Amino acid sequence: MSDKIATREAYGTALAELGEKYKNIVVMDADLSKSTYTCKFLEKFPDRFFNMGIAEANMAATAAGLASCNKIPFISTFAVFASGRAFDQIRNSIAYPELNVKIGATHAGITVGEDGGSHQSIEDIALMRSIPGMTVICPADGIETKAAVEASILHKGPVYLRLGRVAVPFVNKDTSDYKFEIGKAVKLADGNDVTIIATGLMVQEALEARELLYKDGISAGVINMHTIKPIDEQAIIDAATSTGRIVTAEEHSIIGGLSEAVAGVTSRYCPVPVAMVGIRDVFGRSGKPGELMKYYGLTSLDIVQSVKSII
Repeated sequence: MSDKIATREAYGTALAELGEKYKNIVVMDADLSKSTYTCKFLEKFPDRFFNMGIAEANMAATAAGLASCNKIPFISTFAVFASGRAFDQIRNSIAYPELNVKIGATHAGITVGEDGGSHQSIEDIALMRSIPGMTVICPADGIETKAAVEASILHKGPVYLRLGRVAVPFVNKDTSDYKFEIGKAVKLADGNDVTIIATGLMVQEALEARELLYKDGISAGVINMHTIKPIDEQAIIDAATSTGRIVTAEEHSIIGGLSEAVAGVTSRYCPVPVAMVGIRDVFGRSGKPGELMKYYGLTSLDIVQSVKSII
């Protein structure tokens, strides 16, 4: 196994593997199957795969119809199109009637890279978590992605899976001890001075920041908040109570994303300082993923700076 894999690739692999176990899965794609890796499902189950063309709204509405016939549709396209072009159909045709449709939204965030601001979805979490009854998951690595796909199959109701383009390191261990549960955060490290709550590829940055902080005598805990909605309120309350300070980290706008979800919990139950590492009310731009992470302040060094700002 490679030491890195893109969560979009892990998603496609998981669908192909789980298709044998769950016969009622069908997969739909907006003419991007080689990019979303749903082509892996197509190779194994051509009769259960539908290329809907560049018509995301129609794909979402068709998925609603299939779900009403006891199928479990996975619909896939880039996150900017899934959350934007198909919002009306996802809201009214899928979520409003509480249909069992899963949305595999790939190429999320600024690490889409050279495709630029028009294709870099930095508001999709905000859009999807605002829809009543929608579950929102942002896996940190390939292992978690596979587990999240199966958890989505077993979960009754609409699910939004946020997936990335670039290969990311494994932060979870593929062992019998590993357990993924929707709505339950994973504590990756304990700390006394501050808790870093991260999601998606920012979990790796948080772990690297923890090591840097340790060298400066600062003890930082790290929580992988893979489910943005329903948010694990108890994990946030426990972190706020035990360390008294929280830093959030997300490859998404701080408006409406993980940051505000966490701040909403602390403001209601346990007010503590919350520093936010994320994109600041601006669009993305074209560039290499690593360069963009630095430009928008999404590196481990930026997390370290935010931690020190509230200590």
